[in-house]
Amino acid sequence: MSEARDVVAAILEDHRTMEEPLRRMRSVEEDRGAALRDFAALLIAHGEAEETEVYPALKRFRNVDSEEVDHGVEEHQEGNEALLTLMEVEEVGSDEWDEKLEELVKAITHHLDEEERTILNGARENVPDERRTELGAVFLRDREKHLKAGCGSVDNVRRTVRAH
Repeated sequence: MSEARDVVAAILEDHRTMEEPLRRMRSVEEDRGAALRDFAALLIAHGEAEETEVYPALKRFRNVDSEEVDHGVEEHQEGNEALLTLMEVEEVGSDEWDEKLEELVKAITHHLDEEERTILNGARENVPDERRTELGAVFLRDREKHLKAGCGSVDNVRRTVRAH
């Protein structure tokens, strides 16, 4: 990756990217199973990279709220659990699937909104530009490593949920 990117910008870009497969999962005109696979891979890779590379670094900055960062980890777990529950529904598009999809959408949209208002604004205000760029590079590298490893498989999502 040759282009340097601010970690806040990289995370926000992922958040906007996540909205597309969520929309596709709701549409009967789309391949909802493929949308779920796309979403699962991005969600797991994104969350793991945040928790491994970004959140610990942000907690070291005095005016970044550590409790909000810890709460972000809790919300990742809630989102991952909702994702796994949806992935384990046998029939894509069934009433049960739609119900579990809405639970996932609710968990994810809540987390994205809260993270953007608290953690990311804290990072913008309190982390120097150069450090945010360094964090952007390690975030994107770690996220890519997870994507290449097939992190969105149901077995890996299950392992991720159990590990936390």
